[in-house]
This record gives sequence, structure tokens and C-alpha cells, in this order.
Amino acid sequence: MTELSRRAALRGAAGVGLGLAAMPVLGAGSAAAAPAGFPEYRYLRTAFDKSKLEYNPTGELIFPCIRGVAGRIANPLGRYYLYYAPHDAPGGICLSYADSLEGPFTEYANNPIVTRTWKPHYDVSHVSSSHVLWNEDARELWLYFHGENTTTRLARSKDGIHFTYDKVVLSTSMLPAGTTETSYARVFRHSLPSRGAKYVMVFMLNDRSNHRSIGWGWSADGRNWTFSQTPLIRPEEVSASNIGAPTIAQRGTSTYVIYHENIEAGGNMLITEVGNDFGKRKHLGVFHAPMPGAPDNGRCAAPSFGTMNGKEYMFYEAGARLDGSIAIARAI
Repeated sequence: MTELSRRAALRGAAGVGLGLAAMPVLGAGSAAAAPAGFPEYRYLRTAFDKSKLEYNPTGELIFPCIRGVAGRIANPLGRYYLYYAPHDAPGGICLSYADSLEGPFTEYANNPIVTRTWKPHYDVSHVSSSHVLWNEDARELWLYFHGENTTTRLARSKDGIHFTYDKVVLSTSMLPAGTTETSYARVFRHSLPSRGAKYVMVFMLNDRSNHRSIGWGWSADGRNWTFSQTPLIRPEEVSASNIGAPTIAQRGTSTYVIYHENIEAGGNMLITEVGNDFGKRKHLGVFHAPMPGAPDNGRCAAPSFGTMNGKEYMFYEAGARLDGSIAIARAI
């Protein structure tokens, strides 16, 4: 892996529009260059004080997903919806909202909006890792979430609050024998003409050697998927023991995967260029190095990007894996 010199400050990149069905296309003209010309971000605040939440059963929150809903749903609670979840049991998909990406965000009064029991569809120990896609074709918000860690599911909503269960979209049974985990999925609108696909999914997979890699798949409709039977990125390729929490972003004329190293401990976000056809593997090193102090405390992961009034923002998981908060950073 090519290591790039990084300051221990927030690095990131933001999408041109929140809530779009497509993956974020990262704008030019940033004040500072990260790998591949991505902009630099500075920590602003946590999205909310997690100690004051009505629903926070485990004291830890992960996997933020920020979406703009103004003009897309009727009578939204705010212009921006932020989805997140505890990881440990019982988990629960949660929502907060604000009129500004700078927050603070207000907790939805009836969290969790999706629980670990949804009869007759499932009854599991926990649900977590909410990723919400604005599906322009269906004019709906599509929620991808895991529970258990072997299974990723899809639910659909017209208002971003009340969801209808759809189906299982990914499970370990769809990957080679010995796969024990398929979770932390994010889905983006991205054309792959050679595969007849309009959507791409990236996710974390765990194989029989107990080393987590980045997996990927493609779909024509966002519901029915084909998955590569080999990892998109393996941890040994980037000098890590485990990698996970992937996301996708476009910059200029190419496509990149951003992900976290060493899942259980502290660590950086890394970046790999995969190209628009996902055929390239150019490992570019550290995308974002966490702050040593609060709220990162040496660990950052699972970025979600957006733009407000031309200014780029990154929401991310800050802090130790089982003590995480949701943080906001802004491009400088």
C-alpha cells in the first residue's frame, strides 16, 4: 500500500447532493488535497448528545447515513434525515432530523423505527447498519440493514419513517462456503453496462480464516443481486488484519471505495481506486486519520457524505467500536 503523509485531522469528501439515488460525485476546488484530490475536513460537533437520547440501549452508535428529504417526501420533520443504530443487541434502526447539516439533530420520538423483531419476516438478536438510498425510480427511500450479521435485508418507505418489509438481499449462502458474515452494506446508483446493472453494493464479508474483506455485488433493480465470489479488496493487500464499513464515492472521472482498517481496534479510513467498471485496484493509503482526542479517540469509520449550500460535509462513526458516537465534519 502506498502510504501518504496525513495530518491527524479529519479527511473526507462529500457528495454533490444528499439523498440522491446515485453515489456521491465529489466536487472540485477543495482547499486541501487528500488522496486522489479529495478535500480535507475539520471536525465540527457530534450530531447529538447520545447520553440524552430516549432510545440508546447500549451506549454506542454506529454507521450514520445522512439523506436530504426536502422535496422528496411530504411534510418531512426536517430537511435532513440521519439514520444510525446501536450495534449490540437489541440494536434498532433509529432516526434523527435537522434543517441544517451542522445540526444539532433532534431524535425522532418513536425510535427505533425498525426493531429486531418484524413478524412474520424475522426475529433476531439485533438489527443494525442502516443505509438508506433514495430510489428515484420508485420515489421511495430504501433501507438496507443487517440482522443477524449473516443477512442483509431491504425495507421500503414513502416517508422515511414507516417502512414496509421487502426481502433478504444478501446472505452468507450467496457467497462461497465458509463465509460467516455479510453485513454493513451500502448501495449506490452506478451504471455497469457490461453487467446490465444500475446499482452497486459494497459490504463487509468474513471468511473461514476470520479475516474481514470488502465484498461487492451489482443489480439492475436494487432488489435482486449478483455477488462477486471473490473479495473486491482483501486486508492483506493494504497491510491490515481486517477491513470493513465500506462506502463508494466518485471523484473526477473515477470511482473509489473508502473503508475502515482493523475493525475491532482503533484505525484509519483507507481508500482504493476501483475505476468506474470496478476493475482497477489502486490502493492510495490513508483517506482519513482520526483525532487522538474526543470524539474519535483514535478511531473513525463508516463515512456518509453530503452537501449543503455548496459546502461539503462528512458524517462518521467516531470512537471505540462499542462506545461510538456520530460526528460531523465540514470541508475546509
